[in-house]
Amino acid sequence: MCAPDPLAEPTVQPTFPIRLLGARMLAPTVRHMAFARADGAPFRFIPGQFIQIHFEHEGAMLRRSYSVATRHGDPAGPTDTIEIAVSYVEGGPATRLLSNLREGEIVTASGPYGRFCLNDADANARYLLIGTGTGVTPYRAMLPVLEGLMRERGLEVVLLFGARSEAELLYGAEFDAFADAHPGFTFMPCFSRVPRAPARPADRTGYVQDQLAALAPDPARDIAYLCGNPNMVDACFERLKGYGLPITHIRREKYVSPPDPKRLGLAIASPG
Repeated sequence: MCAPDPLAEPTVQPTFPIRLLGARMLAPTVRHMAFARADGAPFRFIPGQFIQIHFEHEGAMLRRSYSVATRHGDPAGPTDTIEIAVSYVEGGPATRLLSNLREGEIVTASGPYGRFCLNDADANARYLLIGTGTGVTPYRAMLPVLEGLMRERGLEVVLLFGARSEAELLYGAEFDAFADAHPGFTFMPCFSRVPRAPARPADRTGYVQDQLAALAPDPARDIAYLCGNPNMVDACFERLKGYGLPITHIRREKYVSPPDPKRLGLAIASPG
């Protein structure tokens, strides 16, 4: 899940039912889930947006936000599938709900929300897409759009993705395959604990913020997207500013953790 603070969203959209079509484990603690609207209506979203799952827990109505991971062939059109990646959070009520959900069962959702999207007005020569953990899910959804931009105007794209090990390299095989098929796209996994074996030429070790120098960020040609761990987002934001990128060319989305809804009398988005 990669979601902004929903208090920044002006209104909650009408809810609709979604039915689980199937699920699979992406990593030891991350589950890929595919849904369809149970009312038969199509779903429209812009890659980079998120949905919210609504549910009741101990007398409080909660909402949890998940970036849409659907890799849709026609980003401007409707899709039958809403795909998300759900991280396991110890004791999290949303984790309990979604981990126990079985194929065919229904939950309530709303959306899409968010502005962490590619901009049609961008005239940059390169995108730097930087993420950790499930913060990579919006970039998976963006692949069809990026494919068109690379074809139409020779855009370059670097996806710098931080994971602890290969087991946590979410959608890694898809990104590797996309890079192999598109010379303008570089997939640069960065492993903070255990490198993968055998390593690929673009693999790195350490933390993603320490790899920025090798990318030589250039304010004249680059726009950066940052999604995932707040510490990583903040560190990369400061370093990119140091390279001269204007704030408007550094687009951010952080995880947020929920306070106690009973104490505050509200519910906000969280990974769990």
